[in-house]
Amino acid sequence: QALGWEYGPFEIPADLYAAWDARAAGAQREAQWNARFATWRSAHGAAAAEFERRMAGRLPDDFAARAARLVAEANSKAETVASRKASQYAIEAFAPALPEMLGGSADLTGSNLTNWKGAQPLLGGGTGRHISYGVREFGMAAIMNGIALHGGYIPFGGTFLTFSDYSRNAIRMGALMRRRVIHVFTHDSIGLGEDGPTHQAVEHVSSLRLIPGLEVWRPCDTVETAVAWQLALQRDDAPTALALSRQNLPFVPRTAAQIESIARGGYVLAEASGAPQRILIATGSEVALALAAKQLLDVQGIATRVVSMPSTEAFDAQDAAYRAQVLPAAVRKVAIEAGSTALWWKYVGTDGAVVGLDRFGESAPAGRLFEFFGLTPEHVAQVASG
Repeated sequence: QALGWEYGPFEIPADLYAAWDARAAGAQREAQWNARFATWRSAHGAAAAEFERRMAGRLPDDFAARAARLVAEANSKAETVASRKASQYAIEAFAPALPEMLGGSADLTGSNLTNWKGAQPLLGGGTGRHISYGVREFGMAAIMNGIALHGGYIPFGGTFLTFSDYSRNAIRMGALMRRRVIHVFTHDSIGLGEDGPTHQAVEHVSSLRLIPGLEVWRPCDTVETAVAWQLALQRDDAPTALALSRQNLPFVPRTAAQIESIARGGYVLAEASGAPQRILIATGSEVALALAAKQLLDVQGIATRVVSMPSTEAFDAQDAAYRAQVLPAAVRKVAIEAGSTALWWKYVGTDGAVVGLDRFGESAPAGRLFEFFGLTPEHVAQVASG
């Protein structure tokens, strides 16, 4: 009554409806734009084709070959580096060939390593391919969603994994809207050391794995990181999160078949001598730990298989026969991850075990922390042999 509103619920007055109806004007403007673009295309065919490719979200024709070269180079170089550095190698390989890649970081570029040689910062009204988002992780994730909705770009941005809490609503919306956004989360566990429990991600990888549609990758070395980046760029209908280490991770030799199997999310990295009596499942920095524990168990006469599972979502999407082949039901399993244990019980069953961290971390060098929390080959072997 105070507003002088005389209409019923959900009744739109005809004059307001007409004023707000932009269909005719929009159709006219779209037709004008299409006519201008057709004229421009006739004069600039190659540029127009490139524009249409980017707006359609299609990767360049040589992407598969370039990705294969990156993986092959990572395998031949056999470097021991942090997976955050391996991620930068992947960005260095892909960004020059994919001008639509638009990077950035929430004021942590020097730690997240989301920049690459020749990347110009985006400043003011100018042009550039790397955005300094400032200390605002939610703003960064939300802006990347908007960039992906606009089309023509593949946005990626970095911060520490523990700060994904600030980004979560936007990450969830990106998954709900099925947008190709790549979240680069570094310093992924207690392995970051002296910064202490406020910065040590414990529950975060598991929490991100619970978001429908978000594919989380926690690679164990340069090869798995290269494959994770390849798949994230190829995934044009959903976002991806990469959980990457601060500390160096040892390179793991693989066969060609094993490299091909990385894309399946989980695969046999080290086979038992004979029928496996134990299976160790690990991700990221804990894969090396599992391989060392396998050696101890083999000495005890316990034939042990090691399964690397960089992406539980990708593994769960495989057919039942493949999953049963990698994780046969009759074999006792132990999962190892420097984080929350809850999600791993579906893989190990009630007769299995999980070596992880269901409490906050401490402030100490990474090596001492892993020993303090029982993330050692000796402890894993003891749990597996019991």
